[in-house]
Amino acid sequence: MASGPQLGSAAPDFTLPGGVLSGSGETFERADYRLTSARGRSVVLAFYPGDNTTVCTKQLCSYSSGMEAFEGLDADVWGISPQGVDSHESFARAFNLRMPLLADEGREIAKAYGVSAPGIGVRRAVFLIGPDGILRWKHVALLGATFQSLDTLTDRLSGIKEA
Repeated sequence: MASGPQLGSAAPDFTLPGGVLSGSGETFERADYRLTSARGRSVVLAFYPGDNTTVCTKQLCSYSSGMEAFEGLDADVWGISPQGVDSHESFARAFNLRMPLLADEGREIAKAYGVSAPGIGVRRAVFLIGPDGILRWKHVALLGATFQSLDTLTDRLSGIKEA
């Protein structure tokens, strides 16, 4: 199994199609998301196995409800899974998810980050990338029945911001 990027190294850059609900929740704004365009802010990459699945829904709803905490730490949160943008739009609308959801349909980005898994598709994983594009922290779940809490992520992010 590929281990993906190592802590302290540059996070693999990518561009993926995705979208995000507007502030009012009325429109789903589609765009291409490029990791290097987020420089100057921390980025939380949350890889998840699938839209509308129980644990993924809990995880992304938790992060979405904590967006103010992430904003306060100058951090963006991007969800990444193998489903397409249409699936992401219906998932975001169903649960009022407020972070961009990116479509890694060929799982190339999951492979680059070492979280592509035969059989299950994508392992649940979180990568925290500093404003300089350097990987600062990561957690890759073996089974994926649990996820990293909002508190854990904001604690790790505040450490990055102070560094």
